[in-house]
Amino acid sequence: MPSDLILLVDDEPSILQLAQMYLEREGFRVKSVGDGQAALEAASTHRPALIVLDVMLPKLDGFEVCKRLRQRDDPAAILMLTARDEDVDKILGLELGADDYLTKPFNPRELVARVKAILRRGERNAKAGPAPLQLADLTIDPASREVRLGARTLDLRTQEFDLLLTLAQARGRVLTREQLLQQAWGFDFYGQTRTVDVHVAHLRKKLEGSSVKIETITGVGYKLVV
Repeated sequence: MPSDLILLVDDEPSILQLAQMYLEREGFRVKSVGDGQAALEAASTHRPALIVLDVMLPKLDGFEVCKRLRQRDDPAAILMLTARDEDVDKILGLELGADDYLTKPFNPRELVARVKAILRRGERNAKAGPAPLQLADLTIDPASREVRLGARTLDLRTQEFDLLLTLAQARGRVLTREQLLQQAWGFDFYGQTRTVDVHVAHLRKKLEGSSVKIETITGVGYKLVV
């Protein structure tokens, strides 16, 4: 993971300099660009492991960059930066394929923690997992990272799969949003737990028709029940 290349995309030089300094301290290689078009070109040329991508960019905004990267099946993980809370739902709608988001202003230590967590997830995902889990009409296969509802394969994003697997492994037990962030996202962060709620909402839509449900335990968190 250290020595992985991180591509920073932001039009604010002070943010680029600060993020680059903290990431390089942790042993990462860093490439920085200041607009969306340059981001697409740098992603093709340098093949970064992860892209830190601001939403508000010259030439092409971060949403468009993210969409184009996923359309061409670029494997880089994407951590989006947003200065506006109302962007969060759009980012985490997951149609765009972002792996996570961080709201400005942010602590650079948290940025580093998010980057490490996303890359660790990628390493885990590359390894063969345990045997498939069968929950009523739902089959979760950690090795192939596939979920089947009856004979139909569900189209889940990376983070949706990790969240469902975490809930399934703890089935019947309530997990707080903080526990889900730790176990499914891989980082200790107790602020922006709204990302969990958004992912749960998307998972529920994709599980419609299944006898497997995600229940909300008011004031606590979520549990998976059959």
